[in-house]
Amino acid sequence: MTSYMTNLAFYVPELIVVGAMILLLFIYAFSGGSSKKLNTILSTVAAFILVFVGYLQFGFLQAPIQEIFSRSVVIDQFGTILKMVMVVGTLGVIYMAMVSQEIVEDLKFEFIILVLGVLVGAMLLVSATSMITIYVGLETISIISYALSALKKNDDLSAEAGLKYVLYGGFASGVMLFGMSHIYGVLGTLFVYDFPAQLASLTFDNMLVLVPAFLMFFVGLGYKISAVPFHMWTPDVYEGSPVPVTTFFAIVPKVAALGALYRLSTVLIGQETILATTWITLIGIVGALTMTVGNIAAIGQRSVKRMLAYSSISHAGFIILATLVVDQIGSRSLVFYAIVYLFMTLVAFMITGAVSDKYGNDYFDRFRGLILRYPLMAISMVIIMLSLAGIPPLAGFVAKFNILAAIIKEGYYTLAVIAGLNSVISLYYYMKIVRLMVLKEAESTEDIANFSISVQSVVIFLTIPVVFLGIFWETILAFANGAQIFIK
Repeated sequence: MTSYMTNLAFYVPELIVVGAMILLLFIYAFSGGSSKKLNTILSTVAAFILVFVGYLQFGFLQAPIQEIFSRSVVIDQFGTILKMVMVVGTLGVIYMAMVSQEIVEDLKFEFIILVLGVLVGAMLLVSATSMITIYVGLETISIISYALSALKKNDDLSAEAGLKYVLYGGFASGVMLFGMSHIYGVLGTLFVYDFPAQLASLTFDNMLVLVPAFLMFFVGLGYKISAVPFHMWTPDVYEGSPVPVTTFFAIVPKVAALGALYRLSTVLIGQETILATTWITLIGIVGALTMTVGNIAAIGQRSVKRMLAYSSISHAGFIILATLVVDQIGSRSLVFYAIVYLFMTLVAFMITGAVSDKYGNDYFDRFRGLILRYPLMAISMVIIMLSLAGIPPLAGFVAKFNILAAIIKEGYYTLAVIAGLNSVISLYYYMKIVRLMVLKEAESTEDIANFSISVQSVVIFLTIPVVFLGIFWETILAFANGAQIFIK
């Protein structure tokens, strides 16, 4: 048995993030109050720590796979790469918060502390191999996210977003726990890698209890992924929250939950049981519905933020399909999609946030004629919209193609056709904003303050990978190919 101190050695990145929260709290406590200068110092400290955490994670890519904390957590390449994606996403939203006008100076410090707390929960979730640690990771994410969604304390929409998030989250958590209790009652264990041995000896009556129990457990993960029918909170919470918070929700919790779902699928799929068949059917139906509902609902939206919320639902549905392929091709396609999705989401919301700060809303018409006023920002947004739609030779196309190739290899031809049709549907609402930016006259010639030189530089820097990974995809695909997942 590995000693407790040895366990901690493999958990250093997560402990550093916790230490960063404590350090920032002490700096704030002894600073004498919030100010722009203090927020700059705190965000800079947080950024340096996150860069160091990412560096440490990179070192774990070469380390052997380790089970720690009495087998409740595993450190493998699959989880490590997804943690790196989440660290980069957190860095991006901290920068967005510092330049955003939606988050006032008095709340920027709270935002930094809260996102670091969610990141700790997400890093635990993506490495969890016990249903208890999965639940702890999910609840850490959820409880802190409730506060994040209602960060604009005097805004009615933000308060509504927080309340809806709490209500939906509490319901999903209760159903998940109810399912867990039945899983433990039947299997006698909550360690996911012990499930195959236990499933082999179950009777038909046991399976009749276990199948609905796993469906209830899926509710907790599906809620965090925004999978249909657990997606209803997403557009309202995304719209009511400040743009940096919305961006964070679209990346970190979603990537963590998808990673946990894939880890669970590797245990359940491949067993010749009713549960395996039910799980495959569930994933297939939920993935197809999530894509379709997300894309159809996005068509009629007036708000770009709501459109991107439904877009994130549709992309979650696409990534869910990768969890049907429990081999190196499946893990590689999920990891590659997560990396590409990170950059596309950051750029789309960063540009949307700047426009929203200027006009007080993010309706489509606010983007009219952007190509004439801020050509680099308009070109970046066009690239992102085309990539989100899966147009070659951009990275979004390669990401979708990898998942389609993976599910076709496994014989899921109907799902591949549905996914392809959904990509065509999504092109309509993505091209809507492209048409307004490029072909319509501008509503106003006023400067957009948040399109400063530094912001435009960051946007361009984040857009480059979307182009680069679409053309030179072999490099990052080789990196994603190393996303080995622990198999007992």
